[in-house]
Amino acid sequence: MDATNGCQSTCFSAAEITDTAERLAALRAFAAKLPLCPGVYIMRGEGGRIIYVGKSRALRNRVSSYFVASFPIETPHDLKTRRMAESVRSFDYIICKTEIEALTLENNLIKLHSPYYNIKLKDAKSYPYIRIGAEPYPRVTVTRQIKNDGARYFGPYTSAAEARDAASTVSKIFALPLCRHVFPRDIGRVRPCLYRQMGKCMAPCTGEVEREEYELAVKAAATVLGGHISGACAELEAEMLRLSDAEKFESAARCRDGIIALRRLLSRQRAVSASSGDEDYFAIATEGQTSCLAMLSVREGKLVGKAGYLFSANEIADSEALVGFIGARYDVSRELPNTIYLDFELSEEERELLSDYATQISRESGSRRKVRVATPQRGEHRKLCDMARDNALEQLRQHAGERSREEELLVRLAGALALEVLPSRIEAFDISNIGSEFITAGMVTFCDTRPRKSDYRTFRIKTTDGVDDYGAMREAISRRYSADGSCASLPMPDLLLVDGGAGQISSALEALDRLGVDLPVFGMVKDDRHRTRALLAPDGSEIGIGADRTLYNLIYQIQEEVHRYSLKGMMTAKRRSLGRSSLEDIRGIGPARAKKLLSRFGSLRALGEASVEDISERGGVSLELAREIKAKY
Repeated sequence: MDATNGCQSTCFSAAEITDTAERLAALRAFAAKLPLCPGVYIMRGEGGRIIYVGKSRALRNRVSSYFVASFPIETPHDLKTRRMAESVRSFDYIICKTEIEALTLENNLIKLHSPYYNIKLKDAKSYPYIRIGAEPYPRVTVTRQIKNDGARYFGPYTSAAEARDAASTVSKIFALPLCRHVFPRDIGRVRPCLYRQMGKCMAPCTGEVEREEYELAVKAAATVLGGHISGACAELEAEMLRLSDAEKFESAARCRDGIIALRRLLSRQRAVSASSGDEDYFAIATEGQTSCLAMLSVREGKLVGKAGYLFSANEIADSEALVGFIGARYDVSRELPNTIYLDFELSEEERELLSDYATQISRESGSRRKVRVATPQRGEHRKLCDMARDNALEQLRQHAGERSREEELLVRLAGALALEVLPSRIEAFDISNIGSEFITAGMVTFCDTRPRKSDYRTFRIKTTDGVDDYGAMREAISRRYSADGSCASLPMPDLLLVDGGAGQISSALEALDRLGVDLPVFGMVKDDRHRTRALLAPDGSEIGIGADRTLYNLIYQIQEEVHRYSLKGMMTAKRRSLGRSSLEDIRGIGPARAKKLLSRFGSLRALGEASVEDISERGGVSLELAREIKAKY
């Protein structure tokens, strides 16, 4: 679908109205002008920032509902929706031909903009998947990047350890290679490793494994990852008989071993349904303003997987948003069941939309089946929905326990540093350099005691000459907290830590004072063995943290992380410089022209020995530029 199809050029804005009630009334009047057709609406907050994306089969009715005078505040979802509506300053919309088209566009826009109030499937950096490639001899690998490369992806998994365990299990069952060799390129060029002798790899590197046998093993692995272990057993049994008849007994033995391992795995799975079909169960639970959507995957009557997705206090998790989220999940995994069972009610239109959207994805993946969506009221399907709900409640309970421990730790940190507020957002700085070159400042961010890598920043220091860590710190702090700098969109931290002592603290405070920014600043000091020792206050007094082990571990983690990140930034700058010619320092010479000059003359020495006329003629540059080159070399 063309994402710009029917895009309206008019943006309905009430940004100039400061009174909330008047602004809602103005936006409601604008919404009354929208057409009654399917489409996507885009809510914008301060500065035109996209804060929410939604879809509707009737744009006018849906958008108008956000700006009613008396919004019902009955559930946490209503509260979040009201909060979002009061933050809207303007909105625009995109007309679509069908509701499925609108759902597809909504998912794409959510991925693109990550609006504050939308529930969203975390990006590839958050959830691991198992990938089976489309190359001639594909591997079973774990990845966090979903690409449109013809590969099959299974997941998402709730942890990298779970994904690696599943990938390792199927690779061992089907004796698939775990090395990094590329086949068929490396067939016959490398020696078989120890896994061949142990019987854990079919060793395509020997050239003795037929392509068809390898493809069958990969196909069976994909079948198992999709939850159909019985189907994989049947495929292997048929292949084992074929290989036995062809007197290929070693290959037949590998199939036999795979069947034995699969039957052992099948015996450990829990039978939860008398149905032989593929079913997914979804349930949502809410505690306070945090929600959890739990999913159970049942294949051939056995529970083969589960997942849980937490939605924070700002994310709106109403029925419309859940339809989009579930659709986005299947759009990524492409593993569709026969039936989707929901613990929560949807309108008939929303249920049909989810069914049609899932069916469309299923058919794009090569299946002709229609995916049914239902909310069971009794029987075994109702019990499995209840099981999913119990899982959601348990995950919320665990999350609440983790949050309680995090808050307790932040309270202790605030008490130790005499802070006025809990340091929920902590930013830390460190300087790295090689002598007087590649001076780099790294900034890491911790939110609620956990690293937030999307808010990490690297600053290439430009204003200091030679080794001047204090000047580098002043520049980095100034660039980070400048009101019109590249980091202006980042929230202000509650606590600022610098890796170093009194000099670094003084430099940071000096830069903040020039900007008129008031932040608590403390130094992270190390002992003679380069281990975290204490926190240093601006007045020079040390604050011991060794007696509180969890507090010490937090500061140690922050200090090690900012050191690692700043060092990584410095090494990246060095690697880039190694691939850059000094010719590029001359105005008018870029990478392409520098490469051309070096290829024509062979070296910088030969270039310097040539005449100005020769450089101009052979290098294809002007006489003026040739003179500058000659003067430099």
